[in-house]
Amino acid sequence: MLKQVIKLVIAGMVITLSVAVAYAAQTTAPFPNLAPKELVVKRGFSKDATNCIECHAKKTPGIVDDWKSGKMAHATVSCYDCHVVEKTSPMASQCEGLKGTKIFISPMVSSKTCSRCHPQEVDQFLKSGHAKLAGNPVIDNKKFIKLMYYYEGAQFIGVKDDAPQSTASRSAGCQMCHGTQVELGPDNKPIKNTWPGGVGTRYPDGSIGTCTVCHTRHKFSIEEARKPEACASCHLGPDHPDIEIYQESKHGQRYAAHGEDWRWDSAPDAWQPGDYEAPTCAVCHMSGIGELSTTHNINERLKWDLMHQKSVIRSGERGDGEKGDELMRQVCVNCHGTTHTNVQRKTLDDAVDLYNTYWDGATKMQKELAEKNLLLIDDPWNDGFQELMYYLWHHCGRRARQGAAMNGPDYAHWHGFFQVFQVYKDMQKIYEYRIKTGKIEDLSHVMSTGPL
Repeated sequence: MLKQVIKLVIAGMVITLSVAVAYAAQTTAPFPNLAPKELVVKRGFSKDATNCIECHAKKTPGIVDDWKSGKMAHATVSCYDCHVVEKTSPMASQCEGLKGTKIFISPMVSSKTCSRCHPQEVDQFLKSGHAKLAGNPVIDNKKFIKLMYYYEGAQFIGVKDDAPQSTASRSAGCQMCHGTQVELGPDNKPIKNTWPGGVGTRYPDGSIGTCTVCHTRHKFSIEEARKPEACASCHLGPDHPDIEIYQESKHGQRYAAHGEDWRWDSAPDAWQPGDYEAPTCAVCHMSGIGELSTTHNINERLKWDLMHQKSVIRSGERGDGEKGDELMRQVCVNCHGTTHTNVQRKTLDDAVDLYNTYWDGATKMQKELAEKNLLLIDDPWNDGFQELMYYLWHHCGRRARQGAAMNGPDYAHWHGFFQVFQVYKDMQKIYEYRIKTGKIEDLSHVMSTGPL
């Protein structure tokens, strides 16, 4: 009798467990980050890893203290795991503590290293605009290269092209957000101030991306990456004032008032409304919410290209704008009704159409001036029309579009469309003068500071 009872109990437990597993598989299917993962945990550090930790605890105690307070240390992921490379790596070098050993390291850690433990996140990142930021703006585009070195680097007033100050604007500015191509010296250490750099940094081993731009080394905090300040170090200023727009919005007001009480450390895909009262940048653009799973492809939920000269619905390597619109609407309806969401999205569409009207008019004038040889092609920064055209899209035009996208009315209006129409009117005056006289004005109406 007792054996029968035991058999029935065991059978019941097996059935219950099977149902639970089936239910868990069913409920986590839309959320891959919640699905069971196989983890192999070996406690303790190797002798070599311990040597690194003990040495750096004396040499760079701030780094070790930061690391010890983060989850990497708790998971026994050490400096050795991330910084050690093969001797044949183009980035391989040895610090003083490793001289005479067979261990080679690199101070530079790219997304390739992170992909060993976070393959899905890195794969998503490499499809995003963040991974491409060093390319066209910093490395490939001749127009921007000339801007960084010849103009901002003061070569046009006599600084030699091989002088350190000629690259200072790039290394202190553009590179710190966009990244650049890392160059190495004979000892495989970075030279010409090409490292450290921003999120799109390209490394000598062919890898792309610096994850620590958002998850700052050496704590690598998910809480830090979820807060808007993580984005603010690059998404600010006259050309893309996203943090300022966020702070002006009702979302940003709620964060400023109550954010310190929110829960920031929930697991990916488990961080949901209730943990926070209003979205941060991460909630809308990256985090799992409702039926959406977490993504590190920041293009994924975007409809419009709001960064370039003319706003078009995203396609190709810049994303799928129609799908992006659907996904962003799914984000919004977690906290807003469909009427509110539809109005906000329609407002953005209308603002984009308004901006494009100005841009189309500007390009029409530009084309006619070019056909009549009334533009300074070789020196556009000394041409008032062309400089104003740059500000039209790169500064006030972006502010207008992004202010409309993220509910920042002052940036949509006073910093945006109000200045768009002023710049456009000035362009019209220059255009009309050149068409009427057949010449470029003797002292072109260059704006020395631009519409800030």
